[in-house]
Amino acid sequence: MKLSKRIRNTSVAGVGILGMLALSSCAAETKKEASDEVTLTVPSWVGARANAEVAKVIMEKELDVKVKLLQLDEPVAWDALNNGKADAILEDWGGAPKKAKLYIDEKKTVVKGGDLGVEGHIGWFVPKYYADANPEIKTWKGINKLAKDFSTAGSGEGKGEFLGAAPSYTTYDEPLIKNLKLDLHIKETGNEAAQIKEIQQKYQDKKPFITYWWEPQWLNADIDLVEVKLPEFKEGCNAPETKTNCAYADTPLQKYLNADFAKDGGDSAEFLKNFEWTTDQQNVVAKSIAKDKLTGPDAAEKWVKENKAVWEAWLPKK
Repeated sequence: MKLSKRIRNTSVAGVGILGMLALSSCAAETKKEASDEVTLTVPSWVGARANAEVAKVIMEKELDVKVKLLQLDEPVAWDALNNGKADAILEDWGGAPKKAKLYIDEKKTVVKGGDLGVEGHIGWFVPKYYADANPEIKTWKGINKLAKDFSTAGSGEGKGEFLGAAPSYTTYDEPLIKNLKLDLHIKETGNEAAQIKEIQQKYQDKKPFITYWWEPQWLNADIDLVEVKLPEFKEGCNAPETKTNCAYADTPLQKYLNADFAKDGGDSAEFLKNFEWTTDQQNVVAKSIAKDKLTGPDAAEKWVKENKAVWEAWLPKK
């Protein structure tokens, strides 16, 4: 975290001991003032980028602060929050529970920043046109009977292809397939954009597919998917990860702040704590970036211009 009115690099030639003490005193006093440079971590998925881009536009215009966006995968973002290289995570899916416990409960270098207002949901999905023709696929128990429908040249004999998520995403698909004894082979798609491209092509061609998928996700407004029901999630059913034999838990997405920033970040910290919007609102900005090909700043500017009544409530009270 960088504090406001920071002592810039200037020549101190001729400054005596009293001058240096005065400088130190001034620096200590600035610790209580608002931050004029804030670093937000941004995971690789476009929904999380939407949060950060909107926050950046509003903070720079309304709070007169400089905002830096730093793309980091979830575990690394927690380390950056701990060591002060980043000030906030605006969308956490609970994928690094050990680091959360270490930094929040033990080291106390990170604090909770409140709900983002968006609930994350992960599951396995197939296109509705396929589920309508093959209703048995609506539960995991029907997968093996229909696995051949998903087979490809790379899926292996007798197995269907499962479109996997980006490596940095929270996934239990490998142990799920193994522990439920499913005839599926995971195809690594590499990143969100590549997975979306493959889904769009298969959907356009009306081909069957089964994939890891989630909400919030802007593409859900353009395609109709049906969830494959996995065994019910129960607390502890995915711990350890290798023993996972259940569905993903629904996750109210959370914000986290560096502890020093939360205490001394002034209006910037208060704004980020207040930042809370809906899944639909996030999807609007994400779609502008991913589908409409607006730049992140342009997509955020557009949303901010059209939703003043929403974001004004996030501003610190005077």
